[in-house]
Amino acid sequence: MNLQKWENLIFKVEENFGIDRKYQEEFEVTETSDGQKIKGQREVIEFRGPLGKMKLEKVSQPKVVSKKVLSSRRVGGRVAVDYVYSDQDQILKFKIYQRRSAQDDWEEVLPETMGIK
Repeated sequence: MNLQKWENLIFKVEENFGIDRKYQEEFEVTETSDGQKIKGQREVIEFRGPLGKMKLEKVSQPKVVSKKVLSSRRVGGRVAVDYVYSDQDQILKFKIYQRRSAQDDWEEVLPETMGIK
């Protein structure tokens, strides 16, 4: 799915069901070894669909372009993996959630359960 399809999906949801809540939030993906915080963005749409209360989520975060292994050959030395993130390229993830009435939490709806391959 790309951004155009995401916008079309939002339009169809709003047209057919109406949107109860729409918000964006920033979150921390990770922190590099030098203390730099890598941030991502989450866009969430909540609506009442044919299966009850549902939530669509689009997560975008920087793409990993390479990784560096930081280690020393001394006994007890620190070993770490530091990822290098792109400044321009983003990775998009789309998820669908359904509200569970018994526990009052969100359960991810997998494409396999919907008959989508």
